Amino acid sequence: MGVPAFFRWLSRKYPSIIVNCVEEKPKECNGVKIPVDASKPNPNDVEFDNLYLDMNGIIHPCTHPEDKPAPKNEDEMMVAIFEYIDRLFNIVRPRRLLYMAIDGVAPRAKMNQQRSRRFRASKEGMEAAVEKQRVREEILAKGGFLPPEEIKERFDSNCITPGTEFMDNLAKCLRYYIADRLNNDPGWKNLTVILSDASAPGEGEHKIMDYIRRQRAQPNHDPNTHHCLCGADADLIMLGLATHEPNFTIIREEFKPNKPKPCGLCNQFGHEVKDCEGLPREKKGKHDELADSLPCAEGEFIFLRLNVLREYLERELTMASLPFTFDVERSIDDWVFMCFFVGNDFLPHLPSLEIREGAIDRLVNIYKNVVHKTGGYLTESGYVNLQRVQMIMLAVGEVEDSIFKKRKDDEDSFRRRQKEKRKRMKRDQPAFSPGGILTPHALGSRNSPGSQVASNPRQAAYEMRMQNNSSPSVSPNTSFTSDGSPSPIGGIKRKAEDSDSEPEPEDNVRLWEAGWKQRYYKNKFDVDAADEKFRRKVVQSYVEGLCWVLRYYYQGCASWKWYYPFHYAPFASDFEGIADMPSDFEKGTKPFKPLEQLMGVFPAASGNFLPPSWRKLMSDPDSSIIDFYPEDFAIDLNGKKYAWQGVALLPFVDERRLRAALEEVYPDLTPEETKRNSLGGDVLFVGKHHPLHDFILELYQTGSTEPVDVPPELCHGIQGKFSLDEEAVLPDQIVCSPVPMLRDLTQNTAISINFKDPQFAEDYIFKAVMLPGARKPAPVLKPSDWEKSSNGRQWKPQLGFSRDRRPVHLDQAAFRTLGHVMPRGSGAGVYGNAAPPPATYQGNLYRPLLRGQAQIPKLMSNMRPQDSWRGPPPLFQQQRFDRGVGAEPLLPWNRMLQTQNAAFQPNQYQMLAGPGGYPPRRDDRGGRQ
Repeated sequence: MGVPAFFRWLSRKYPSIIVNCVEEKPKECNGVKIPVDASKPNPNDVEFDNLYLDMNGIIHPCTHPEDKPAPKNEDEMMVAIFEYIDRLFNIVRPRRLLYMAIDGVAPRAKMNQQRSRRFRASKEGMEAAVEKQRVREEILAKGGFLPPEEIKERFDSNCITPGTEFMDNLAKCLRYYIADRLNNDPGWKNLTVILSDASAPGEGEHKIMDYIRRQRAQPNHDPNTHHCLCGADADLIMLGLATHEPNFTIIREEFKPNKPKPCGLCNQFGHEVKDCEGLPREKKGKHDELADSLPCAEGEFIFLRLNVLREYLERELTMASLPFTFDVERSIDDWVFMCFFVGNDFLPHLPSLEIREGAIDRLVNIYKNVVHKTGGYLTESGYVNLQRVQMIMLAVGEVEDSIFKKRKDDEDSFRRRQKEKRKRMKRDQPAFSPGGILTPHALGSRNSPGSQVASNPRQAAYEMRMQNNSSPSVSPNTSFTSDGSPSPIGGIKRKAEDSDSEPEPEDNVRLWEAGWKQRYYKNKFDVDAADEKFRRKVVQSYVEGLCWVLRYYYQGCASWKWYYPFHYAPFASDFEGIADMPSDFEKGTKPFKPLEQLMGVFPAASGNFLPPSWRKLMSDPDSSIIDFYPEDFAIDLNGKKYAWQGVALLPFVDERRLRAALEEVYPDLTPEETKRNSLGGDVLFVGKHHPLHDFILELYQTGSTEPVDVPPELCHGIQGKFSLDEEAVLPDQIVCSPVPMLRDLTQNTAISINFKDPQFAEDYIFKAVMLPGARKPAPVLKPSDWEKSSNGRQWKPQLGFSRDRRPVHLDQAAFRTLGHVMPRGSGAGVYGNAAPPPATYQGNLYRPLLRGQAQIPKLMSNMRPQDSWRGPPPLFQQQRFDRGVGAEPLLPWNRMLQTQNAAFQPNQYQMLAGPGGYPPRRDDRGGRQ
């Protein structure tokens, strides 16, 4: 489903789920940047246990940002990713677990969407490069000014795919980053970190959900764990609800449409490449000291509280006089399932259901009306009752015709309003606009290099006045040419581009007219609507897709091979007789290997990421699979206005033909390429203060070759298997930095080991229920919250999780004082807004000398050993305080941690904090007393 559309609908309908993040910024003292101490209590008035990062939502904006100049090289990209993670960590401050998941090889159902995106990105990137070069040549030919063109290769975002050298290097960089933070950041001190890189199969968010599902099925799992998941995809909301965990929060960057983007030619804001005129850049500041500052503010983060969304849904879905017992958990599962009909990453949405037209509300109303006839819920633990779904779909099919007609009426009404608006704006334009030196300028731009300066203003005004007096008088009905001069008698024919109406894409289906079903199947599938057998095949494939998607969200991947083999969806009225359709999937299927997936999703233009002999299969006219890689392809707008909203009509990849072709080139792989083409697993990291540290170190010292059970009492109930890692991070061994601007870790104390989740039988069913012992959070919504979306006033989210937080306001005098005190134009570069913590702590600094670094020896000489930071007490000596009402019983791992011997006594951090350093935390979650 479309992320902006769904999030816009959700935030308007359920506004109280959104909370603005309170973010503590790094401070600067005597030219030295002091990072945030994440070991202190969370300023958002909430303490999180686990933080999960869907890393692809971080990698993309850091490598090719839309609202600021892109990084110059791969090293800058890595530093930007580190800084982004630091910023998220300082906001959330997890106390138990940090799970970082990068997209691995995806199921075949997802690969079709990835293929469409990557073919589009390659095509649009090449077109943009050609257009950019054309505009540059035109501007320079006219004498315009442009900064010298940087000689660098265009960054192909398609490299953010498993199996490429970029993703392999990213995994190495993240290993270094984790080890560095475990050594130097007090907020990471007792944290367990799991890295699931691109070699581990599965999408990032689904690897996270699989971990949560498998840990929930363990007897040592804490049912009141507070989860926080970072990501911008809309399906994260569905996945969070599907866990049935009472405390689940999503953090994401606030979506702000139409954010300013710099021009790709002159790097100035306010216009695009096609509108660039090559004007000199205006001076910023008295001495141009603000030249490198960005006009756009740093993106803000927001929390989505799923426990509040559950409150909304419980009230909305509660039904009286049901023939069966009402269960809010089952109702929420049905709501998640109905959202799949408006679109997801694996199936096209039904033609009659659009989010912006209130499709989800319509489905919910039909669901509440029909549920008395169905006799039960639509789903159970990820399995679909097709007989009940058929009743819902046929009810939607009865109103499809009216939906299409209303859609057409709304579009025509919108066009009329837009046409009237353009006419009104054209009519309100001033009849005369002075030129020359009297041309209106924006405030502050009159002294810019591009403005005109008259040597004799009085003479210039006289000449303009005489020019106006000598102009022939014209009647009000006289028409004008494009340059402002009167047109010949009788006028001229108005050009198409001067018309008030915008050209609309041709729509041959015309869903609002009779016969729409016949035209749809003829145009989209090239078959006659009377072909009942084909329509049945389309419906069966779509029903299989619905069952596969729900199983994927609740149980894991049911089949790595299944995919929807059509570009378009059937109509809701076609869902007749689906109760008897099979919904089983082939068992024992395996995912593609990374390089095989690259061959399945990459266009020929991105073949440079593949081995030479594999790349040849994409471009050689004699290749047996050359038809998989068209140089150009059609995009069907499918009733939409913009190309990015349309359907890319690409041929589907035949897996058998692809594997047969690759068998001939597999022997050409080098050892490094063979390694990149293998499937990997997760890696667990801990620091020297973690109770697991000595246990893992002993495994390496004994050289254990068999997988070993993870002791849950040492890591908050986490269970699984440990196995030795050939590329492990080990204590007292140098961790080399893969980024030249960062120093090696010469005094490393962190350790890593391979980690595997608990395994279950293939037919095991994870129950979609709230676990025994789970305490529902206190209700948040009040009667006034139900009216916020309809009271006509703009609703603003609260700040932090406490409703009692009182906002602080500054008066004009305070702002004037800040203007005098705060330095203007200071600050770090584009990728230095939140420098990594090692910039302040001992060792592991950036290689280039930092501002104020010469003061560090002086600070060190004034420190006494007893003043160095001793850190919080070890986990097993801490007293646990409950966040709710009443005392919480000690779980098995808490009892064990309180009885540990002195073998896990932590060493002392040697920091630059000086006297007073960091205060110890009160408990393992950093809660307040």
